[in-house]
Amino acid sequence: QLQLVESGGGLVQAGGSLRLSCVASGRTFTSYAMAWFRQAPGKEREFVAVINWSGGNTYYADSVKGRFTISRDNVKNTAYLQMNSLKPEDTAVYYCATSSRVETKSYGMEYWGKGTQVTVSS
Repeated sequence: QLQLVESGGGLVQAGGSLRLSCVASGRTFTSYAMAWFRQAPGKEREFVAVINWSGGNTYYADSVKGRFTISRDNVKNTAYLQMNSLKPEDTAVYYCATSSRVETKSYGMEYWGKGTQVTVSS
């Protein structure tokens, strides 16, 4: 089992920034690609960003490209999502997830955290 715990969410004004963290424990962190998804009220969970095991490859949803940056620290067993220029439509619960290979579909994820709320006010 791999346990994932997100943190860093909160309330921020439009145009502001937040950095989310996802700490992993229980299994070898470097065996997994790390991804971030989000789910707004009444909407399906959607892909945000993914990073491969080494950090050398990243992919982003078009809606966040140029504003969000995914990274990881394999020494600290932690993945990050730096979110800049936040918009009200970024409001959602943000989840980190892992898979054995780079995936952008939620059904391809093997482990999930419980999520952290991000609210962007206009």
